[in-house]
Amino acid sequence: MKKVVTLGEIMLRLSTPRFERFVQAESFDVVYGGGEANVAVSLANYGMDAYFVSKLPENDIGQAAINHLRRFGVDTKYVARGGDRVGIYYLETGASMRPSKVIYDRAYASIAEADPSDFDFDEIFKDADWFHFSGITPALSDKAAVLTEEALKAAKKHGVTVSVDLNYRKNLWTPEKAQKIMTNLMQYVDVCIGNEEDAELTLGFKPGETDVTTGELELEGYKNIFKQMMEKFNFKYVVSSLRESYSASDNGWSACAYDGKEFYHSRKYDVRIVDRVGGGDSFASGFIYGILNDKNFKDALEFGVAASALKHTIHGDFNMVTVSEVENLLQGDASGRVQR
Repeated sequence: MKKVVTLGEIMLRLSTPRFERFVQAESFDVVYGGGEANVAVSLANYGMDAYFVSKLPENDIGQAAINHLRRFGVDTKYVARGGDRVGIYYLETGASMRPSKVIYDRAYASIAEADPSDFDFDEIFKDADWFHFSGITPALSDKAAVLTEEALKAAKKHGVTVSVDLNYRKNLWTPEKAQKIMTNLMQYVDVCIGNEEDAELTLGFKPGETDVTTGELELEGYKNIFKQMMEKFNFKYVVSSLRESYSASDNGWSACAYDGKEFYHSRKYDVRIVDRVGGGDSFASGFIYGILNDKNFKDALEFGVAASALKHTIHGDFNMVTVSEVENLLQGDASGRVQR
């Protein structure tokens, strides 16, 4: 069984029920989620030996977050305990032409205050096959940026393949700071994953004339920047999800990838959205699963796109689908007929 390690923050998510506005809501639905935690859950569902590394407070909310991960088969033995709080985010789910809204309350979360001494990275990466992180983690604080680089150094020392989901968050840092820190971290990365906005804001690459608000993709622009990124950082693969946002309820969803020789664009799915949060994470985990199971990069891309298309139909951050369900969709069964 392949061992995959992820490092990041897991947050308490409070979302309005029934597509209500924040000002309407009298209650919130409670789940837990976060970029790297979402990836770990997906990979555990696919049968991988998935580990989530973080720091959570020694209280009932911290324990609830850990229990939520364990419920889906994620190994949490490397989660450090301590600090003051679990970060929170509030989600107002949009519909039709009304966009979703997210409000973060994550300052001074335990992982943002974590120190490399909280973790034995040599033990964590012993016998590991893959390490995944996102641009959110080093953005949490200067200490978190140092922690991320220390983890990356240990991963490379142990010969572990490293992937990043660029994931720019404007509420956490500026493009200038993001590019300074993330450009340095790219020296440790083998597989770079992100969308067009992330590539521009975290690394300074803009893909042609693509505009997600009009649903227009300019694939030649992606091909050009993928080549530039490959030349600058020597990635093995550069991968991007492609979202065509017709409305908050309906999106086109596909992806593209480049292996240094060939540029490939996947099948596109037209998705009626139940919950789009975690869509990118489910795509990343699907691609990782494919590569770890010796699929060529095209088949891995198709698996990731199909898996994330299914995620858009599931409430919560986690993608709770199986390999067989993804493969059924890959084989063309998108009918949604009742399974009896």
